[in-house]
Amino acid sequence: MTQVVSLSEAEAFAAIPLAAVCCDQTFAREEAALIREQLMSRSPYRTMEPYALGLLISGLLQRLRTEAWQGLVAAAVPLLNISQQETAFALACQLIHCDRVVSASEVEFLHGLAVALCLSPSRSHQIMEVCALLNRDCLAE
Repeated sequence: MTQVVSLSEAEAFAAIPLAAVCCDQTFAREEAALIREQLMSRSPYRTMEPYALGLLISGLLQRLRTEAWQGLVAAAVPLLNISQQETAFALACQLIHCDRVVSASEVEFLHGLAVALCLSPSRSHQIMEVCALLNRDCLAE
């Protein structure tokens, strides 16, 4: 029998964008840099030693391997208020769009994540649209 270890609030928030970068089975350089940058600009991560943040991410990656993103997100959602959930969703969208290549599996992930977070379709669409606009390489078009 496997014992389920509950997440801290910091782990719960970080779990959502981490699931986003891993949902397509790749972890691109842009995604790794952006998730670190985005977490390190927020409390409580900005006061963590790099080693502690590394342990937090490593622990979440281990859970992701054993529970899949659905299990990790299900464990995270009850620990976050709606504001934290929306911000985590926006960060997940940002991470998925940062390499300017959005795969079908990433779109499917975002739709599933929005449902898991109980975001309204209009709110999740709004957040996804803004992230797509912010990451569009409009001068290359």
